[in-house]
Amino acid sequence: CRSQSAQGLSLLAERYAIKGYTTSVHTACASGGQAVGTGLKLIRRGDCDYVLAGGFDSMISPLGLAGFCLLNAVSTDNHNPHTASRPFDASRNGFVLGEGAGFLVLEEWEAAVKRGARIYAELAGEGNSLSSYRITDSHPSGDGPIQAMQQALQSAGIFPEQVDYLNAHGTSTPMNDRSEAAAAHVVFGSHIKDLSVSSTKSTMGHLIAAAGAVEAAICALTIHHGKVPINANLTQRDPDCNLNFICDKAKDQAVRVAMSNSLGFGGSNSCLVFREPGAS
Repeated sequence: CRSQSAQGLSLLAERYAIKGYTTSVHTACASGGQAVGTGLKLIRRGDCDYVLAGGFDSMISPLGLAGFCLLNAVSTDNHNPHTASRPFDASRNGFVLGEGAGFLVLEEWEAAVKRGARIYAELAGEGNSLSSYRITDSHPSGDGPIQAMQQALQSAGIFPEQVDYLNAHGTSTPMNDRSEAAAAHVVFGSHIKDLSVSSTKSTMGHLIAAAGAVEAAICALTIHHGKVPINANLTQRDPDCNLNFICDKAKDQAVRVAMSNSLGFGGSNSCLVFREPGAS
């Protein structure tokens, strides 16, 4: 994986004549989110004026699929693939592998405004933590995700009750979904009933290293268009995952603040917070 990501980084830099700071992030399913968060840090500390940040991955191969099968992480519903990915559903039994890429252009605010850029959203904060509980699971209490989410809110200078939408990591694995739901209840408290939640892995599968970057872009577009995406295939709600899920159809909603979670194998947790442009 490391050599592939380094090769991809080199190809991007060569193709688009990108100069300056370059690095790659290797934190499994949190990689894309942490790459975007790294871009934010670079701009905030003055190392870069603008950054291309994101992730790409494809593990749809005999070796990649076999590895996840040995971890009992993928759904066995081969007879009904369209509903196999069902995050937070009581009958969920694993994720569906996807493949893809997502990149965001991050730019210092004043520079973007000066050149008249189309600003979809402001990347306001990011947080990271390491759970070190199990290779495939977060602690049932959601301790690691709680830390990442709270750090991201603090970094953004935003209170939990200001968040309108949570793009959950929501892999459709039994333990991950419960752990993330528990973490959301701790972080958002009584506001949890008003927080719109969905896992877009239900419609595109798990993009592994690319997931956090693609879902970050989804959060930006959710703010821009005022439309919250659905959590597909949720028909039997798990009582241990009691959240305000958007089901059946996308919801028209003014989203001022959106949060994206990426919780990687090995315990890496990434959280990004976006807000409506100019709302700070």
